[in-house]
Amino acid sequence: QGAVGGAERSGMGCAALLWGWLLLGCSWGPGPPGVGAAALSTATYVLEDAGGLGRQFDGIGAISGGGATSRLLVNYQEPYRSQILDYLFTPNFGASLHILKVEIGGDGQSTDGTEPSHMHYENDENYFRGYEWWLMKEAKKRNPQIKLIGLPWTFPAWIGKGENWPYDYPDVTAYYIVSWILGAKQYHDLDIDYIGIWNERAFNSKYIKLLRYTLDKHGLHQVRIIASDRLWEPISFVLLLDSELHGVVDVIGAHYPGTKTVPNALLTRKKLWSSEDYSTFNDEVGAGCWARILNQNYVNGNMTSTIAWNLVASYYEELPFGRCGLMTAQQPWSGHYKVEAPIWITAHTTQFTQPGWSYLQVDGHLEGGGSFVALTDGLGNLTIIIETMTHNHSQCIRPPLNHFSVTPQRATFYLKGSFYMVETLQVWHSRLGFESGNSSLFQQLNPVKVCKGRFSLDLNVDEVYTLTTLKTGQKCRYPEPPPPQPFPSNYKDDFNIRNPPFSEAPNFADQTGVFEYFINASDPGDHVFTLRQVVVQRPVTWASDADQTISLIGNFQWVNMTVTCDIYIEKQRDGGVFIAGRVDNGGIYVRRTKGVFFWVFADGTYRVTGDLAGEEILMKGLSGVRDNAWHTLTLNIQGTTAFGLLNGYPLWENVTISKPSNGWAAIGTRSFEFAQFDNFHVE
Repeated sequence: QGAVGGAERSGMGCAALLWGWLLLGCSWGPGPPGVGAAALSTATYVLEDAGGLGRQFDGIGAISGGGATSRLLVNYQEPYRSQILDYLFTPNFGASLHILKVEIGGDGQSTDGTEPSHMHYENDENYFRGYEWWLMKEAKKRNPQIKLIGLPWTFPAWIGKGENWPYDYPDVTAYYIVSWILGAKQYHDLDIDYIGIWNERAFNSKYIKLLRYTLDKHGLHQVRIIASDRLWEPISFVLLLDSELHGVVDVIGAHYPGTKTVPNALLTRKKLWSSEDYSTFNDEVGAGCWARILNQNYVNGNMTSTIAWNLVASYYEELPFGRCGLMTAQQPWSGHYKVEAPIWITAHTTQFTQPGWSYLQVDGHLEGGGSFVALTDGLGNLTIIIETMTHNHSQCIRPPLNHFSVTPQRATFYLKGSFYMVETLQVWHSRLGFESGNSSLFQQLNPVKVCKGRFSLDLNVDEVYTLTTLKTGQKCRYPEPPPPQPFPSNYKDDFNIRNPPFSEAPNFADQTGVFEYFINASDPGDHVFTLRQVVVQRPVTWASDADQTISLIGNFQWVNMTVTCDIYIEKQRDGGVFIAGRVDNGGIYVRRTKGVFFWVFADGTYRVTGDLAGEEILMKGLSGVRDNAWHTLTLNIQGTTAFGLLNGYPLWENVTISKPSNGWAAIGTRSFEFAQFDNFHVE
């Protein structure tokens, strides 16, 4: 409440307005507009706890990472950055998330970029890289009860000792993961609650047992293990066969389960989670997808937690899966962000439940289509969440959704057992407006009167209702953020910052390799503070990282541009660096990136290529560039031609460019090698 109180003084509003038509409650009053009462199908549903409760609820959450999905969030100016964080994490404010799951950075491409490892090299430890530490602290600051999960997608090369595999030396991998958990506590006072194995890749039983042993050896008994963040099988089957493994895995986490589980998973008697789900464009259909699976993952699949990929779409929208976050914050340069509909769909569950509550034992399917769940804290509180999403308005990105129909209906609920004494229920309502285009999201309606344990509700399609004994719900709003603006058309960074708040320069989106602020102790001149590429061996990959390193920046729509940067090749003989424009790809597709690439190499040659792989050679020759010296590269692209300068003098010109016709600016290296960049400028 303290945070909310402070926010109110800064112009925030929390609405708890009563509006709209009267709900039925006990009297058979008029239904919602446009629904003829006579035509409604009617059905009754009983909610009781006398025969015991269902599974324990573990919470609703979201993922930062997998990868680099929060990249642009950290560069927002205040107050906008804190506002975004409040919408995500502050209890009874917006999404009020119960769980934050983060990537344990491994220096490799993990969907929309790379996230840095806390151990780039075997003898290296640094618990201040990247932004996940910061994000976890911001989440905990707002909600001390939030649960934290760590999961690796990729691993630094030394973990595999030359193999693209993290399990050949399971003791090394366990030590690496446990160091991350210990570092979270030692440097940030963060307690990690759950740890995963390897995102959407094979698990190894020996490694999981060793991980449990290593956790316990370091006193981390409270850290629970989730496996295997892929499919229900083979993990469920293996748990049934291997009693020792069964003893160390606490949660079976499946990805994109389509609201279904499998018999073996139920036989394990473990907690079942949808440990990654959603991943859908965050418009009204995305909100419909999220509303449907939040209920039906439990109703159909006994899953007691659902975790969205991703938390906030804070990465360049043209990268893979653009805007697949619960909200959008991809413009730190303007301050613009958008609280999308999935935020308010989340609130329907999160503001009126907590991990540790229990589901009631109910079938949960509505006769006219749609679903409901009911939860209790065991202390007399009751929350019912109803969704009536139609097929075409609730399709998630995966898996394919079989056809079903939903029709307007009247639902009558009978409260029995300890809920019989409930007299009124608070009502929160959302209607996703597809035809009309105007949705009404998370509005408080008049309370429902319950007479003798009975109340009725008229349900239209594409609606969400929360009926609850809790009176704490709030729909909070900050004033509108600034309007959207394109990335600045004239942008400079000299990297001259002595104590940077983050390890990476603003707006640069690393797609292979990791580019970090660096202090050049040996250079007393103009290049003390630089940006350095620091990954020198190919990581244990999750996606198809490029063979070159690359970091993108700017506006994907750019056509004509001049890119200038000071460069410093550190690798002798076969080292090399590039600057580029009209770069058309990144993320998991980084290997197929095209653009205009201006390369210089330590052997004194240069090349101009139409691709990152360097196969489409447009021009080549001698440059006189050498390693361990600073040089200035300039690349100018106008219409269908390009020219390049070295140290301010023309090196090549009249290179014809056919495609791509637009794209980002970029910097990078020929291989996984050290190199430095300074005084970057794009216009």
